[in-house]
Amino acid sequence: MNILRKSALLCLILSCFTVVPASAERIKDMASIAGVRSNQLVGYGLVVGLDKSGDKTAFTGQSMRSMLSQLGIILPPGVDPKAKNIAAVALSADLPAFSKPGQKIDVTVSSIGDAKSLRGGTLLMSPLKGADGGVYAIAQGNLVVGGLSAGGKDGSKITVNNPSVGRIPNGASVERSVPSPFDQGDALVFNLNESDFTTANRMAEAINKQLGPNTAKPIDATSVRVSAPADPSQRVSFAAIVENMQVSPDDAPAKIIVNSRSGTVVINGKVSVQPAAVSHGSLTVTINENPQVSQPAPLSGPGAQTVVTPKSEIKVEEGNNHMFVFKPGVSLDEIVRAVNNVGAGPSDLVAILEALKSAGALRAELIII
Repeated sequence: MNILRKSALLCLILSCFTVVPASAERIKDMASIAGVRSNQLVGYGLVVGLDKSGDKTAFTGQSMRSMLSQLGIILPPGVDPKAKNIAAVALSADLPAFSKPGQKIDVTVSSIGDAKSLRGGTLLMSPLKGADGGVYAIAQGNLVVGGLSAGGKDGSKITVNNPSVGRIPNGASVERSVPSPFDQGDALVFNLNESDFTTANRMAEAINKQLGPNTAKPIDATSVRVSAPADPSQRVSFAAIVENMQVSPDDAPAKIIVNSRSGTVVINGKVSVQPAAVSHGSLTVTINENPQVSQPAPLSGPGAQTVVTPKSEIKVEEGNNHMFVFKPGVSLDEIVRAVNNVGAGPSDLVAILEALKSAGALRAELIII
């Protein structure tokens, strides 16, 4: 352990004099420690104090009856309170890693009934549970609602943002912490945010270069295992040193992303095209309706009538776009310039890319979402 400590301190001193490439990133920006994560919490509660904008659902009245019974107030059987200033809500929150009892977390409150607005309401004490059913936090407080809804007697209505969702900053108190594997075992595992064999290997090489050989070993394209001290206090400082090391991530694989709904096309810099010739032309068909009115001749008799004769004019135009050629290993700039020169729009560009992919000339993964 003394060797690891000395190596860590030496690394910290040398890192101050290390020249970092412009493309390098900190390990903490590209990876996270396995097991160190937030946990989702969910709950159910009642929001009171609304200005006649609550809901009228049956479970809201049932919830209020149950709450009052816990406070020693028993409503007569068959009595429905039908309060308009109460709304049933769903609660959601994220419990950060290493959260301790007594700390505060934010809570999001969303109406699950037909409440018109939660503006001005107060959430009563409600438990927040984890996936295992245990209570990890208690929420209560005044809502901050960014939305607004107003209406008139004639039926006119205006709504700004969403008034049925609110938030309580620091509205929940942590009651129970979640066990973390951070202080267990003899190693820490760093998981990359984007899986890549080259980046994982570079990360292990960078750690071994500064902390000594065989300190880090890549497990797969996502995980790198790093030997760590067993003492929790030393492990914290050790993790801080590792996550601030600089690593140059590898470039992403060649991809073209096409959003068929919005027409957005994104091409990264690794896309290349093999020799290919492309011809793009647009066909425009125009149909004009010019009805002709035929009047009866003079003295045609009582049975003569005015007749409308339909007449259609059809015109076909084809764009005079020239064929262009892609040379081997053409760059992204040349691809975009060539497509723009023929006046192709987003939909036309998708057709050109699909044709190049089918012809085997496009060296990239084409993803249509």
